[in-house]
Amino acid sequence: MNNVYVITGGTGGMGKATAEQVGPLGTVLLADINETRLQEAKQHLLEKGITDVHYQTVDITNRQDVQALADRAASLGKLRALIHTAGVSPTMGDARQMLNVNLVGTGIILDSFYPLAEEGTAVVCISSMSAHNPPKEGPYTLLLKQPLADNTVEQLLPMTENNSGSAYALSKLGVLLIVEEQALAWGKKGARIVSVSPGSINTPMGKQEAAGQPMMAKMLEVTPLQRFGEAEEIASAVAFLVSDQASYITGTDLRVDGGTTPSVAKMLKEQG
Repeated sequence: MNNVYVITGGTGGMGKATAEQVGPLGTVLLADINETRLQEAKQHLLEKGITDVHYQTVDITNRQDVQALADRAASLGKLRALIHTAGVSPTMGDARQMLNVNLVGTGIILDSFYPLAEEGTAVVCISSMSAHNPPKEGPYTLLLKQPLADNTVEQLLPMTENNSGSAYALSKLGVLLIVEEQALAWGKKGARIVSVSPGSINTPMGKQEAAGQPMMAKMLEVTPLQRFGEAEEIASAVAFLVSDQASYITGTDLRVDGGTTPSVAKMLKEQG
């Protein structure tokens, strides 16, 4: 039976780079909200010699869309990996959108694909270094762990003061907490679930954020590696995490940020 690699956000920089790395290992199913970009992504992979590529348009906040994606994956073979890169960043929407897409959308994806999990399945959810800014324990913690509960977004919005940046950080912290919370359930099926927290990455989305947030320049100044990361560097981490080489890694986060997070924390402490 074919090993199927599902990649949400499959037309983005990290999604396509990941598809290039896992594509030779099995069947790739790309998911995104824009069909034209999906067609372009498929053509890009075909030109790279990756021929077993499928795609489906999906709004990850729509349960029917996501269930249709899960059904499509099941029809193609065994779910080897679910790589969830789809999301929005602060310059792309308001606080409500950050929570709906990044938090609730992640909950819907995991809920729909859980029945497909089996021995050897691996899930990687893309979070962000911003997830490491808010304290893990706060009035929002239980809400973030239960993204599909009633009124989750409505209860979280006041805590963000309707600020898209704050909502983004909370939504991505939610991804980390959900991974920790669900590791046991996935583990009972012989499956693993982890998250990856990228730093500033040289992708179209990353460039948009850098242009829209002056703080990004200051962050780069204190980043130990003194540069933005590349999509291929995130993809390499993801490819490792879904491989058998990472077979004892689950319920945790891998920060791939060039060392930015602790350096920024130190800078802020010194300024404060």
